[in-house]
Amino acid sequence: MKRLGMGLIGPGFVAAHHIDAVRRLGDVDVIAVAGSSQQSADKKAREYKVDRAYADYHAVIADPDVDVIHNTTPNYLHFPVVMAALNAGKHVISDKPLALNPDEARQMRDAAVAAKVAHAVTFNYRGNPLVQQARGMVANGELGDLSFIHGYYLQDWMTDPNVYSWRSDPTKGGATSALGDIGSHWCDLAEHVSGLKIESVLAELTTVIDVRYSSGVSAEAFSKGGSSERIAVETRSEDLGSVLLRFESGAKGCFSVGQVLPGHKNDLQLEINGSACSLKWRQEEQNELWIGYHDRPNSIMAKDPSLVSPEARRYTHLPGGHQEGWADAFFNVISDAYKWIREGAAPELKPAMLPTFEDGYRSNCLVDAMLKSHAAGGVWHKVEYFPG
Repeated sequence: MKRLGMGLIGPGFVAAHHIDAVRRLGDVDVIAVAGSSQQSADKKAREYKVDRAYADYHAVIADPDVDVIHNTTPNYLHFPVVMAALNAGKHVISDKPLALNPDEARQMRDAAVAAKVAHAVTFNYRGNPLVQQARGMVANGELGDLSFIHGYYLQDWMTDPNVYSWRSDPTKGGATSALGDIGSHWCDLAEHVSGLKIESVLAELTTVIDVRYSSGVSAEAFSKGGSSERIAVETRSEDLGSVLLRFESGAKGCFSVGQVLPGHKNDLQLEINGSACSLKWRQEEQNELWIGYHDRPNSIMAKDPSLVSPEARRYTHLPGGHQEGWADAFFNVISDAYKWIREGAAPELKPAMLPTFEDGYRSNCLVDAMLKSHAAGGVWHKVEYFPG
């Protein structure tokens, strides 16, 4: 079997997890990384034990040994990087949000389809086996008619005003912060597991910390970084929000998102209520799936390859009682992406779990509707989305 070559552009916080997942596959070589400067690229290449380092992302794309581009750059670079890779005929795996706005994302989706290459977005929570277990139970009708889909995604890494990230800079992160960064994950998970599309939204957004203090160096996610000398920067993007949801089936929903909530490290929860039973999955307890009933005792299903459904079993790697985590779910998404690449990237061969640029475009549409709803004073706004 021919070994594939991977090139990574934007070696920040999540880059190490892309490289780790690819190396776990065993049949992919990490060929090169590209950073914001040669010095930065050389440093990251040494850290990740990669032979080639480039200061220009075009050089990675042009490298003949690179078959697949992993895009882990700040949001404002997603469009030019991805479009350049697609124009070169490379397969692309990009972090979310796919683009700064729906128009860019739609162009990226259309370009990927036209290029006939594999294209994936790292909505990595789909890769958890119990998420796939829950999805299968919903699809099989075990929950009955769905009435309520709700939850939250809460973090605290931006609680300190001295943390200033590029995500707070609208020229680099876009018009949204918390919604685009983590709200996009929750919405993708809700639609993926329930099988229902969000039709309309009503959003109330807040900027809790409207002045942050920057050292001039953008802190990576979940780190403070920088020096003691700081300048005040006014921030307008939301760091807290709540959204009401209407799903296409008539089901209702709501979720909250925040990154300034002390004690919540990476607290994502999704609950789906049906006429027969309910399901609840929480990322910080991801090896358990809560199942709720009205006429018999509730139960907890543990992650165990001998107990989960066949569609979930392929995403389990350890026996029951052996905990699998965030990096394992991330690996499952990357594994499915490379499986699709190996099989020729035909649309009909895409693994069902794998999130593509279609999902990335839809996510941008959802967030855009929420921003418009809030800007209009908190009114219902229909999601404007044009399927490919």
